[in-house]
Amino acid sequence: MVASAIGLSVLAFLAIIIATLVGVRDFDSSIWRTIILLPLFGLPIGLVFMIILLVLSTRRRLRDARGGR
Repeated sequence: MVASAIGLSVLAFLAIIIATLVGVRDFDSSIWRTIILLPLFGLPIGLVFMIILLVLSTRRRLRDARGGR
């Protein structure tokens, strides 16, 4: 989930950059609004997923180091 959230956000950034370089001037359609808003939500969600993954991984390693329960 971390890779997909961050990966989609990076792809959205690249799509906006490429569209601007190609000369797209009409970003008012619904698909472009979605692409523009995707990094706004995707990157913070990806960060939260990364923190959750780090916490869960650390808890599992500590439990394994103690001998498990």
